[in-house]
Amino acid sequence: MTFVVPQRTSLESNFPAAMLSGIGAKESWRKEVHRPATSTHKWWAKRLGTVFRGIIASATTPDGTDAAEAYGSSLDLAGAIVLDPFSGSGVTGVEVLKLGAKAVCFDINPVATLVQRQAIQPWDLGSLETAYREVESACRSEVDRLHRAEDGRTVLYYFWVATLGCPECSTEVRLFDSPVFSKNAYPKRVPKAQIVCPECLSIKESRYDFVTETCPEGHLITQRGAVRGSFSTCGNGHIFKVLDALDGAPPAYEMYAKMVANSDGSKSYEGITDWDRDLYDECVATLAGLSQSAVLPRGRLAPGNSTDQALKWNFREWRDFFNARQLVSLSLIATAIRDLAGSAPEREALCALFSGTLEFNNLFTSFKGEGTGAVRHMFSHHVLKPERTPLEAHPWGTPQSSGAFSTLFKSRLRRAHEYKKKPADLMYQGAAIERISGVSQPVGASIADSWASFVSAEEQAAYVATKNSAQTDIPDGAIDLIITDPPYMDNVHYAELADFFHAWLQCMQPYTGYSDATTTRRVGEVQNADPVEFGKALEAVWTESARVLKPGGLLAFTFHQARISGWVQVVESLRRSGWIVTAVQPVKGEMTTSVVKAGAREPSNLDSVVVCRRAVDGAANPHASVEEALATALRELTDLRDAQVDVGAGDVRSVVRGALLAYLASTGVDLDDSVAAQVDSLATESIEKLLGSGSGSGGR
Repeated sequence: MTFVVPQRTSLESNFPAAMLSGIGAKESWRKEVHRPATSTHKWWAKRLGTVFRGIIASATTPDGTDAAEAYGSSLDLAGAIVLDPFSGSGVTGVEVLKLGAKAVCFDINPVATLVQRQAIQPWDLGSLETAYREVESACRSEVDRLHRAEDGRTVLYYFWVATLGCPECSTEVRLFDSPVFSKNAYPKRVPKAQIVCPECLSIKESRYDFVTETCPEGHLITQRGAVRGSFSTCGNGHIFKVLDALDGAPPAYEMYAKMVANSDGSKSYEGITDWDRDLYDECVATLAGLSQSAVLPRGRLAPGNSTDQALKWNFREWRDFFNARQLVSLSLIATAIRDLAGSAPEREALCALFSGTLEFNNLFTSFKGEGTGAVRHMFSHHVLKPERTPLEAHPWGTPQSSGAFSTLFKSRLRRAHEYKKKPADLMYQGAAIERISGVSQPVGASIADSWASFVSAEEQAAYVATKNSAQTDIPDGAIDLIITDPPYMDNVHYAELADFFHAWLQCMQPYTGYSDATTTRRVGEVQNADPVEFGKALEAVWTESARVLKPGGLLAFTFHQARISGWVQVVESLRRSGWIVTAVQPVKGEMTTSVVKAGAREPSNLDSVVVCRRAVDGAANPHASVEEALATALRELTDLRDAQVDVGAGDVRSVVRGALLAYLASTGVDLDDSVAAQVDSLATESIEKLLGSGSGSGGR
């Protein structure tokens, strides 16, 4: 038994899943507000800080003790060292530091490491503001000049449409699927909309549900654009597949409207003039003449699950994701940040902030509409999905802007700074959930780049490194607790998406030692659509984790997976590396309504917390039969459902799979296809039992 982890923990016996799920549901809607330290930059599948605080508190609370009370207390784990081998956005590290322990945060991707460093290290606010003003002085006036109307008013957004020639008659086709390009987020309440004439690009105000309109030039406008699905129709009636018409090149784009900020604070939609076109042409010329030393994105896209769609549209290089004005403006900002003197954390924070701004300033973004944040970021589908009607935003921005460098400075960096100084946690106060300060320690760790420097640090410290967690410099038996969230087998391919940011960051070098390779893809990545390769890579990390853990220590991680092969490989990889699963606890996962989840056959709301101990320490699965393991899983799911937590078919299937496979693995059963099929049959029966007949949709 270690000092930190009891022989039997609340995490294994009386985990407060219902309480954490209720609080986590509130956090999931506004992670950037409730956990701003880990929200300074995009990362995928970001876990809930509420849940991870609960996991850590429960893993250090003895069986029979109130883990919910421990979650809400000023728990102090001073002297403990907690490892996260798949650290992602740094959620584990932040929660560990808030509880007084030391954190080791490894991730194989350098963009993830950059995000973690922002979450953990302190900034001097005065120095951060000074560095921001230096960048502003160096580039803002020119960026502003490139985003203005002829009368000097600021252009907040330009609206573009992709164009291509009909393969049969060469007629230019504008790839609108609808002439309505701006409407309210709640159009039935506010029916006013902006429409564009697909023929002459004149714009006018109408309704979102108009039947026909006549544009100022006399053209008839209907609700139908040229595009239906993957096909388009030219003005001569020829129907063709859009991808076939690209003919080896990405589409061209044409400006058709702009949103302008007026002096009285209002905004107006206006058409594009020759002056606008000339200003853009100036950007094309400026880009061609930029100095070789200017920061611009480097590298080419490689085939992959997340990049193939962009490659089909003939986007070959990362710079293809931006138009000329975006490249010039973003280069001005990035170069000014790169050229800041020194390598202080404040310079690094501005590098990360710039990188986050890229998500909202490229050709893959679109307009969300009135009454909401204007820019729909490029990763709303978790793949690089080309946009036929992209939105070009002002990248420096104004108080009226969305997703701009200046606005994100306030909403991300300042908010994160205040949170790290005075963390707040969500707690039940009676029936209400409130933000409570004073139960967590401030976060402001010195960053170590080796084990030796980490253990020698006397103040709050974190070992944060871009590292394959299958090969570490941690001594045997040095870690008290391992808490993590491994990549899922085939959901989101992080490196393929992170390369979009890295294409710029490699030129900026946010901190000493940041990777200058042309891609973040690495040998040793766990994520792999091939189940066997996924299992092998996981096994290597679990084996190293078992080596560095103290006797009697504990490993806990969150997981869910649509394919049973993913669960099989997770459980088998644990068994091969000497781990025994001692509990599988369902708890609230990501936001239920994410685009990716909503499109799943059986959307999931819950994660499984898989709790493991080493076989060499005498660990054993607590169940004596499949029936007992199944009964435990169903009881835990029922408790959540009775507590008004959403439990769907996908949740039941995933939790039952994990619990049954973990038990069977502990008995030495080979988890072959026939066993997997039997487990899935029991999962389907469980769905029908828990949720009613008709809820199951078969195993996968």
